[in-house]
Amino acid sequence: MASIAATTLLWPGTILDRLWTLNAPAYARLAPLGRVVGIPFLILSAALAVAGTGWFKRRMWGWGLATAIIATQVLGDLVNVFMGDFVRGVVGVTIAGALLFYLL
Repeated sequence: MASIAATTLLWPGTILDRLWTLNAPAYARLAPLGRVVGIPFLILSAALAVAGTGWFKRRMWGWGLATAIIATQVLGDLVNVFMGDFVRGVVGVTIAGALLFYLL
């Protein structure tokens, strides 16, 4: 999903833009920023691919990177809870927390 977001933000007007109907409020906030957020999304998608590859190959660095990424997600979801987006934050903390528990 990060790579799709990066693609649509860096190169708008493709057929992939239709996917933003799934989360139109996020697109409304991200689209004006274009390349400013598109490049970090591209970097994030590369980091996720590297972490997944390392983890599936049972490398310790892959496990560490995957754990750090999921822990960051848990913290971000906790921030959402405290910022008032309670339902989305709690669901995110629950799912990411379960993944983190599994990794640990």
